[in-house]
Amino acid sequence: MKIDSKGLVTGKALYTDDLANNKNYLTIKLLRSPHASGKILEIDTKIAKKVPGVENIFTYLDVPQSKFTLAGQSFPEPSPYDRKILDEYVRYVGDPVAIIAAIDEKTALKAMKLIKVKYEIFEPVLDFENAIDNKNLVHREKAHLNHDISYDNKRNIASQYFQERGDVSCALRESHIILERTYYTQPQIHAMMETYRTSASIDIHGRLDIISSTQVPFHVKRHLARALEISPSKIKVSKPCVGGGFGGKQTCVSEIYPAFVTLKTGKPSKIVFSRKEANVYSTNRHPMRITVKIGANEDGKINGIDLNVLSNTGAYGEHASTVTPLVAFKTFPLYSTIPMRINAQIVYTNTMVSGAFRGYGATQGTFAMESALNELATALNMDPIDLRLKNLQGDIVKCIEKGKELFEWDKRKKEVSIYPNKTLGVGMAVTMQGSGIPEVDTATAMIKLNDSGEFTLYIGVTDMGQGVDTILAQMASEVLETSMDNIIVQRIDTDISPYDPGAYASSGTYVTGNAVILACNKLLEKINIFSRKYNISPKDYKKIGELSIGYCAQEQLIERATWGGNTSPPPHIAGFAQVEVDNLTGECKVLEFLSVVDCGTVINPALAKVQVEGGTVQGIGLALYEDVIFGKKGNPLNDTLMQYKIPARKDIEKLSVHFIDNYEKTGPFGAKSLGEVVINTPAPAIFEGIYQCTKKRLRKLPITPEKILLG
Repeated sequence: MKIDSKGLVTGKALYTDDLANNKNYLTIKLLRSPHASGKILEIDTKIAKKVPGVENIFTYLDVPQSKFTLAGQSFPEPSPYDRKILDEYVRYVGDPVAIIAAIDEKTALKAMKLIKVKYEIFEPVLDFENAIDNKNLVHREKAHLNHDISYDNKRNIASQYFQERGDVSCALRESHIILERTYYTQPQIHAMMETYRTSASIDIHGRLDIISSTQVPFHVKRHLARALEISPSKIKVSKPCVGGGFGGKQTCVSEIYPAFVTLKTGKPSKIVFSRKEANVYSTNRHPMRITVKIGANEDGKINGIDLNVLSNTGAYGEHASTVTPLVAFKTFPLYSTIPMRINAQIVYTNTMVSGAFRGYGATQGTFAMESALNELATALNMDPIDLRLKNLQGDIVKCIEKGKELFEWDKRKKEVSIYPNKTLGVGMAVTMQGSGIPEVDTATAMIKLNDSGEFTLYIGVTDMGQGVDTILAQMASEVLETSMDNIIVQRIDTDISPYDPGAYASSGTYVTGNAVILACNKLLEKINIFSRKYNISPKDYKKIGELSIGYCAQEQLIERATWGGNTSPPPHIAGFAQVEVDNLTGECKVLEFLSVVDCGTVINPALAKVQVEGGTVQGIGLALYEDVIFGKKGNPLNDTLMQYKIPARKDIEKLSVHFIDNYEKTGPFGAKSLGEVVINTPAPAIFEGIYQCTKKRLRKLPITPEKILLG
């Protein structure tokens, strides 16, 4: 059971809006650009400011001019510093133009309608395949860069990446068969239950007190300091319960606006994104075009793989330089002995900003790579499983072999028709991810024994619903040989909590878990010394706690530890799908999806199972339903959940999960990560299943009934 489950199911858990719900808080709304590209020539707020209850309205003329990035990444961030709080240039439909602070939402919206803006409208760059060297520029000024990411704003290029292992050109020349295919992945929104929201106030010491629904509180603090041009020591960020993130809250979407308003007015303020704003005025998954060229022999031995990638970062470059390389980082290691090459370009367009999303580039890369492998198997008249077993090594092979058995692959692939108009098909795919970012991610944990005999665990990683607080409490209780009820997990507060990069890159269990174990072992050693000194049982924590801070000892028993390694052991999954296609309507149903998972030791089987199931459903959404559609002028056309379809429970049939027994020697209690890898295999497995039903290769996601019917 999760340690916060009682509060969640009874509705007593406190979220950001619960902690900023009194009438003293100013409500913030954002006037947004109706144009995809343009320049503000005039902005008149005089009449709007006279609306009773309006505190103030701010434009680009009122804000600091420092450029920054909102990507929640460790300093120095690889993302370009290419945005301001407000800018005279607008770069996508929804780009903020003015910040309205009022006594309530009704007043703010009334004032918003009275703001008059005159724009010089530019021709937008909407098609990312035509962005490079387009005569229209998304960014006229060069961004500040901390790293060489091959940035070139004069060509609409935010970043470029190249990597080659072995001689790919030679390998392709020596191949008997060369298969070249191009795949497209679409924008995908996070659709978390709790939208983006932040509150700000001034504490008794004159510091900004920020409460936010975020995955990265320490990065938020750094970004705010740079954007507001104040010292980080003047800012405190805390995180209450978070109603989901999936990577969206690794970008600091909402925090800057209440922080700025409160700093200017001295009054507490808050912003709550509407569902429309959260859907299409925040960030989405990077759309990509990926061309895969594979050279192989007639027996199925793969000689070389060449990837050519074009990625759309949208209007700003958050995560531009880091998402796309994972197309290679999380596919190349699977085929460790095969020469491979990636050439990638990440471009600016006047569309919604792309950012971090569960899977972080590996999802797009897995769809293209695994779909191409399935197509190669067809070309060679081989079973897709046999093709992979011929070319893969290591723990992923165990997943494939077990999945073949559990899924009854040989039997199911022969099943074709169940009704006159319905056809069955099967498909499979494999994937891997990582466990934190090696030589970058570092976590610190601190634990103390209280006089009550309970322990307080201080961590900086963010629980956003995935259950990391529970996992880390389990680890602490295991080392200290006490019950989980005896472990108090402290809420994240940048003043109190030890530094942690946050909840992303599948780092919580692996990176922070290792830090927790180190800290608890150090504390246990100190407890044992103390107990011998005072002749107390080392497990009588109540007595030890009372005595340690009493007049006899005056010795608080507290320890901390930091862990940051050069390892990132990959979890693996083999995914198997059985789909049903209605040949009359084009409707596709996933009748069963089996995930066979290697994540090392499973720390909490119940949480692990729902992680796999949840990620699988998101992957099914990517494959069949979800897409952000833009109009001819760059305006989003499906900006609500009535129009943007995510899978509902009725859309999901049978989900099966099996864990491979494995032990990772570098991991906490043998564990590896799990949170991201689970989303990667559904799209390519379903893609193959649909082909088996229809004999159509639909290489552009999502695969809708219209595409199935029209081919």
